[in-house]
Amino acid sequence: MVRLKEKYINEVVPDLQKDFSYKSIMQVPRLKSIVLNVGMGEAIQDIKPLESAVRELATITGQAPVITRAKKSIAAFKLREGMPIGCKVTLRGDRMYDFLDRFICLALPRIRDFKGISAKSFDGRGNYAFGIKEQIIFPEIDYDKVAGIHGMDIIIVTSAGTNDEGKALLKYLGMPFRN
Repeated sequence: MVRLKEKYINEVVPDLQKDFSYKSIMQVPRLKSIVLNVGMGEAIQDIKPLESAVRELATITGQAPVITRAKKSIAAFKLREGMPIGCKVTLRGDRMYDFLDRFICLALPRIRDFKGISAKSFDGRGNYAFGIKEQIIFPEIDYDKVAGIHGMDIIIVTSAGTNDEGKALLKYLGMPFRN
């Protein structure tokens, strides 16, 4: 079993059940999925950065990304409907717990001047979204083979009903929130 999933079952569920006085363990919030999204606006002129981003996202997550395409044409950006403009991966199950464990323990401490992540990025329903500026914080990425630095958005989807429950869930899982 994945280390973070084991921690969730053995430590987090009883703590959350005690804190929020849930009657059943089925009421306790849990992680549903983690979505990683890379938007590449420069893919309009040159497709190579997008191919590099797809390779790197596959290396980071261990799952093949889906290429996202433009939904409508925008003449000012020379964008046509159906052009590839990014890629995304949705993680569930053991891969999700494994990625979150590696992200919290290995990648976040590698961010320069890291003081914790903001606790203000909850959406009102317990889901948490944030962005990172550089993909090279992940230890899986070989710095010498990186074509260009790009960021990504990470969305953690939970079954929590409120922001407080979602924040408590992530805090018990080890997410380092800024004070």
